[in-house]
Amino acid sequence: MTSLLADIAVNAPVRNLFSYRVPAALAEKLRVGARVQAPFGRRSIVGVAVRLYQGDGSELKELRDCLDEAPLLDDQLLRLLRWAADYYHHPFGQVIKNALPGGLMRSSGQTGIATEYLYRRINRDICPAGRRQQQILSWIEQQGGAAAGQIRAEFPSPTTVLKRLVELGCLEQSEGERLRDPFLLEPVPSDKQLTLNDAQQQALEQMIDALSARRFQSFLLHGVTGSGKTEVYLRAVADCLQQGRQALILVPEISLTPQLVSRFRARFEPLGEQIATLHSGLSGGERYDAWRAISRGQVNIVIGARSAIFAPLPQLGLIIVDEEHDGSYKQGEGFRYHARDLALVRGQQQPCAVVLGSATPSLASSYRCEQGSCTLLLLPERVHAGALPAVELVDLRTEALRGVLAESLITAITTALEQRQQVLLLLNRRGFAPFLLCTDCGTSFHCPNCEITLTYHQRRRRMICHYCDYQDQVPDICPACRGESITPQGAGTERLEEDLAGLFPAARIARMDRDTTRTKGSHQRIVNGMMAEEVDILVGTQMIAKGHDFPNVALVGVLGADSLLNLPDFRCAERSFALLTQVAGRAGRSLGGGKVFIQTYHPEHFSLTCAATHDVEGFYQQELPFRRELGYPPCGHLVNLIFSGNNGDQVNNSATQLARRLQAVAGDVEILGPSPCPLTRLRGKYRYQILLKSPSRPPLRRLLFAVDNAAAELPRQVAIHIDIDPLDMF
Repeated sequence: MTSLLADIAVNAPVRNLFSYRVPAALAEKLRVGARVQAPFGRRSIVGVAVRLYQGDGSELKELRDCLDEAPLLDDQLLRLLRWAADYYHHPFGQVIKNALPGGLMRSSGQTGIATEYLYRRINRDICPAGRRQQQILSWIEQQGGAAAGQIRAEFPSPTTVLKRLVELGCLEQSEGERLRDPFLLEPVPSDKQLTLNDAQQQALEQMIDALSARRFQSFLLHGVTGSGKTEVYLRAVADCLQQGRQALILVPEISLTPQLVSRFRARFEPLGEQIATLHSGLSGGERYDAWRAISRGQVNIVIGARSAIFAPLPQLGLIIVDEEHDGSYKQGEGFRYHARDLALVRGQQQPCAVVLGSATPSLASSYRCEQGSCTLLLLPERVHAGALPAVELVDLRTEALRGVLAESLITAITTALEQRQQVLLLLNRRGFAPFLLCTDCGTSFHCPNCEITLTYHQRRRRMICHYCDYQDQVPDICPACRGESITPQGAGTERLEEDLAGLFPAARIARMDRDTTRTKGSHQRIVNGMMAEEVDILVGTQMIAKGHDFPNVALVGVLGADSLLNLPDFRCAERSFALLTQVAGRAGRSLGGGKVFIQTYHPEHFSLTCAATHDVEGFYQQELPFRRELGYPPCGHLVNLIFSGNNGDQVNNSATQLARRLQAVAGDVEILGPSPCPLTRLRGKYRYQILLKSPSRPPLRRLLFAVDNAAAELPRQVAIHIDIDPLDMF
């Protein structure tokens, strides 16, 4: 006797699906893509139905409930998530959990729908006497009904008036669903549509051709800083909407979202288009409501960070990946996907046009263009026709420092302030100092959970680990020698801010790093201060290098430029070049020109000399042969196997045993290691890694099956994490 059966992807660290019998009470309601409550061992678990079929279910457990009236995931999105689970070697159910708004895959299955009062005009024969009552009543009638939140946005403190109008019988009050809109109380910004230059127009026309053909085509929009990439994005999205399709715009950091959203709201909200954002800066309710609005077809433009690649857009016509080179598109833990790469996969599956934009394209994207799988679009000039900033490499081997600033940079800052111009200073290290040192005995202070020194934060008088957030008080006496000579070593953004206050007491100084942007809206307040020219000098980490457009910044200084060059990572030159070129591009964006100072002990390094001359092609031609010779991406493919556990010897032995088993079946795959991770101990766990390297992907995919079989025999105390196409080796 056959029954309706369902294959369920459950929220558990298991790769296989689980089959259940669908009870008759749920048979009419359950659809593929809907969440279900299912028995799982001794507990109940939430999963998603990914297949329904007829079969013998006599020995199967029954599903307990269907949690959704309509599927949360359509066939297109399930196909993308299935592909991602297979490619990134991650459990399907946990991939789905990452795609959905937080809380939807918890055991309770609660969704947290908010409600509010809705008001509708009735009984027009009754006219209230009060002027304020008449105003609110007239406005509600003009709107054809309104929610309480809309009324509060239009009239201050309307609750008492609304209650009276209901009592009089002028209004009907009901309870309905409330969408938590982060833009509800924000005015629509003003729009300034720019005239496209020839290069912008040519790039746009090629994008429109792909949009009109409704085919997949990928573009690399390589435009120098200030070349007007955003205006091209806006025009392409407008064409996409005219065709009745939807657009998805990805940004690498939530800090970039407000500026881009402002531009899009100014352009499209007056035309009646609703824009939704998806990123971790939203509350859980805001994110869930945005997801529901998108899935209902109420939104045609979605802007967000990497997780927005999973937005439920069935009529997707265009995906834009801004700052495509940025490593933030790669998820660092758990489901370690790369949103840029998934954008290309989604573009092929739906199909639609995909635009990757950057002033410093990744080697991977440039290589795709060279191989003919991506179309290169060039924007070689700034829109205001001004020159790119002049860059000076300050050789610290010959020039003295005053604190952490070279004399030539101090002079340039003085001149800029005298001319009422703004200054941007990049130091990619937060805190006051990287560590504290007892100068009597040489003792430094380390995190007990991680193999790293504690960073000193002077304002909080704390030593903090930036990996696990362990904190400790600053000792007055050295615990090793009882000496009192404990001093900060090196400098971070907090110390730079203090030094600048001493050198330029009249200057208004702000700092942008993770410490000053923790609270909601704090990043935007700093940006607004810069735009309003209420800040003279902005100090920050790499956050200040990404996508900001500050018209009055004429001088950029980079301190500690060598720090990225000395990391144990084959991508360090690429990251240095991209960061320096990006931050240099913040100078002179309004009037052209500008000046950039890069302090370094290695002024002859090609990543610095290419950044100084804005030579993207020159860097690519020097870096690619190195990658090709060693078989590193984009000329080869990597998988990183990371082992972790509480016992270092046990972790090392497990990694060694698995490496031996893999060597026997490796074939064309080169196996490197095992070796300690650069951060051998992190958050209390000892860590070792094995790097798998191959010229092509199929041998790696085959070897991962051997990894699965061997991993099943590892001690339970040792965890293994598989990172496909790793970006970081730490």
